[in-house]
Amino acid sequence: MAKQTQMTMWDHIGELRKRLIYVLIVFVVSMLIGFFFAEEAVSFLKAQVADQLELAVFSPTDAFKVYLQFAIAVALIITLPFVLYHIWAFVRPGLTSQERKLTLSYIPGGAVLFLMGLSFGYFLLFPFVLSFMTGIATQLGANELYGMAQYFGFLFALVIPFGFIFQMPLIILFLTSLGIITPIFLRKIRKFAYFALFVLAAVITPPELLSHLLVTLPLILLYEISIWFSSVAYRRVLKNKEQAYDQ
Repeated sequence: MAKQTQMTMWDHIGELRKRLIYVLIVFVVSMLIGFFFAEEAVSFLKAQVADQLELAVFSPTDAFKVYLQFAIAVALIITLPFVLYHIWAFVRPGLTSQERKLTLSYIPGGAVLFLMGLSFGYFLLFPFVLSFMTGIATQLGANELYGMAQYFGFLFALVIPFGFIFQMPLIILFLTSLGIITPIFLRKIRKFAYFALFVLAAVITPPELLSHLLVTLPLILLYEISIWFSSVAYRRVLKNKEQAYDQ
């Protein structure tokens, strides 16, 4: 009996290893695609700030770092749906037929939320943060000459995390569908969640009220949307249990 359990465990590890390899292959191929389009994309992003900032390279490796940063960003965007699919495929054997169909439908939503998070970070948050930082430099009387690698590193470090943060409703929906959490629990910890989101916003944004509110309010809204999604999924879970009990 112990041997069977051990084999089952190794089967799970082998399955997980196989799926990680698939994801890694997609990530590497996506990086190559990112390198191929990096020149046009970087030129476009540079043009957006050409009138405001002067970008320069300070070492022979800076240009390559920019290409690498963009390639990784592209790889994350392309790979995310594959990651979501393989997470679903890994837990699929433990799901009912109805749960499989339901959770599989979350994958397109995850890709959309990721793009929404990137758009929020790039079009709304990043201009505020950049304006605040450059404003400080102007007050100090410093000449604004920025390293290209440092500029794009700062851009990607600020924008990319929001693609993952915006996955919150989807993760909550998925965990509720699996019966791991409930909307009751989410409401119970609401004040602690708000505090955590407030601290997260303070870490991400500069010490300036408008940019802080610009991040905190959407995060709170995401949490409330997550509770609503959880409530819908929880009612469905209870209905399925009742139907199974009646049968």
